[in-house]
Amino acid sequence: ANAASRLLLGIEARQVSGRPLLEVTRNRVVREAVEEAFRLDEPYEFEFEVSGLTRRYLAVRATRLPGEPCPGVVVVLHDITDLRRLENVRREFVANVSHELKTPLAGIKAYAETLRMGAIHDMEHNELFVARIEEQADRLHQLIQDLLHLARVESGREAFDIRDVSLAGVIEGCLPTYLERAQAKQLTLQIEPAEVDVVVRADEGALATILDNLVGNAIQYTPQGGRVVIRCRTEGDSAVCEVEDTGVGISPRDQTRIFERFYRVDKARSRELGGTGLGLAIVKHLTQAFGGQVSVRSELGKGSVFQIRLPLAK
Repeated sequence: ANAASRLLLGIEARQVSGRPLLEVTRNRVVREAVEEAFRLDEPYEFEFEVSGLTRRYLAVRATRLPGEPCPGVVVVLHDITDLRRLENVRREFVANVSHELKTPLAGIKAYAETLRMGAIHDMEHNELFVARIEEQADRLHQLIQDLLHLARVESGREAFDIRDVSLAGVIEGCLPTYLERAQAKQLTLQIEPAEVDVVVRADEGALATILDNLVGNAIQYTPQGGRVVIRCRTEGDSAVCEVEDTGVGISPRDQTRIFERFYRVDKARSRELGGTGLGLAIVKHLTQAFGGQVSVRSELGKGSVFQIRLPLAK
């Protein structure tokens, strides 16, 4: 019983030689694997879960040693916890993608069938149905674009043009789009300039994407008459950019998962507003690609502060 097996099975006894297997391991699956290996002519394999301070998934392979009578059994344990976790993430991702694609497709199909069954001749409503089809097609296109963007960033295949970039310049470049959307909702959009120019080493287009997602979310989820503030500053050797809003806020439970793909605090409202559920995941991966971090502070009913922290250009 080497150090690895002691760690995986939680064996605490110092002296294990000569003692019953079940007494030492306190694991019936391991004992049953040894019994099956004695009985069979081929190796016995099985997967099981070990509960403790951390939950682990182990694969056990028990093999008879050659000879008659059989002198013993060799038991090999593999920690497959990360593998199972990745499989669960993949299953959830496939299920989420299928659901997100199905929703706009169902809308397109329903409106198209309505037109085919006679509504195309209804001069009062036919253009409305065509407009709804266009809206759902645009939503489908945006979802696919976000998926492709996220896949490229995660795989490291995204080609970045890394250079010294002024955060204030990026904010000013995107300001016209922000102002138009904020004015449409009668929101106050405020920019707090830094005392000194904040320059980071990153891709300017990617920084604009990060800001677009954060400010876009702030405007979407802030009620009419609210306020959105964009600020940047330096802290030590880091550049800090914050987007603060007076919106609906995020519960502590949701804050731990808000940067996951397709995770939505309010699924119905997010879809109604046209969100794909990928914006914050893209923000996280782009920020990490430049050696930075993203975090959120929020309180229900009082608003949120999303913070991007990036290394300063040297």
